[in-house]
Amino acid sequence: MKIVQAYKEKGKDWNYYSEKQVLKKPLVLVFGNRFLLEDKNVLSDIRNEFPYEDLVFGSTAGEIINVDVVEESVTVLAIEFEKSSFVVKRDSILEHNKDTLSLGTSLSNQMPKEGLKHLFIVSEGSFMSGTSLIKGFENGFDESIPMTGGLCGDDTRFEKTLASYKEDPKEGEIILIGFYGDSLEISFASHGGWLGFGPERIITKSDGNVLYEIDDKPALELYKKYLGDKVEKLAESTLFYPLNVIAPGRKDAVVRTILSIDTENQTMVFADDIPENSRVQLMMASADGISQGAYNATKLAMKDRTKKPQLALPVTCIGRKLVLNQRMEEEAELIRQLVGEDTAIAGFYSYGEIAPFFGNTSCEFHNQTMTLTLISE
Repeated sequence: MKIVQAYKEKGKDWNYYSEKQVLKKPLVLVFGNRFLLEDKNVLSDIRNEFPYEDLVFGSTAGEIINVDVVEESVTVLAIEFEKSSFVVKRDSILEHNKDTLSLGTSLSNQMPKEGLKHLFIVSEGSFMSGTSLIKGFENGFDESIPMTGGLCGDDTRFEKTLASYKEDPKEGEIILIGFYGDSLEISFASHGGWLGFGPERIITKSDGNVLYEIDDKPALELYKKYLGDKVEKLAESTLFYPLNVIAPGRKDAVVRTILSIDTENQTMVFADDIPENSRVQLMMASADGISQGAYNATKLAMKDRTKKPQLALPVTCIGRKLVLNQRMEEEAELIRQLVGEDTAIAGFYSYGEIAPFFGNTSCEFHNQTMTLTLISE
């Protein structure tokens, strides 16, 4: 495997983290600020610097390149596989009337199945139900094929996200990358670091991702009770107080981020579905806890590997970035400690992460986690 990494800030020259070299038919992952990915001059510059066919674009809430977290920039990861191969397929949620389940099923049917080792997803993050997308993918793939990846971001604006394959980035795109080959070793893990507080409660009224009542009381009333003075700033700080959710019939919990609140109707909108009769608990985090979550995810992903990873792909939630603040590079630094100095690290801050729980291959949609994919061949 040959890897080239570079990043560019607007109006500045390209900075390379590895030797600049010409690659043969590489997979090129371009993660960047949404405004830059809308700039035709920037896109032209990317294509001139990396004149390859298989370019995958995704907007982010911040980019990770080695141990650096960069913003208002574009990062490029170009991978030449020497013993294995990849296939990229795309579809648009806008072409499926925003029916995520239908899109997932349709897109999975396009991907060749023979020799498929792993799937990596770069999805738009504005219209998407991550849980429904995964269910759609699972209609077309054997459960033994693991999936990782995440939803694109738009910093803290939440206005729109962009993605594409080969074409210029646009809204509504979902990109599915299949990795093939017996020589590939791909491991993964996902971990949070958030702590629950207060008693466990029951969702008594919800509709999709809109939460109305917990324990037969308005959901916002509960948040006011436990957050006290902090609730006055909840509209600006919703990412700091997610909800731990155990859906009916499930034993594993997922974290769901609050996207917005409606004070008039006392309701809350979350990043994905929160089914009625789910058991829930309020959550909060410290910078130390978030950093420990990144360490734990890396340790789990490294646990059973036979080869040292050549590439680490972290997808981590924007809420974690806000909690870490000036310490945001700690996540990447902890990954580096465990994977080694020679492993390339490239990823992004997201609006949601996709990964199985450790020890499983069936996939889940997460918020507020560090999801890590390690690849070698």
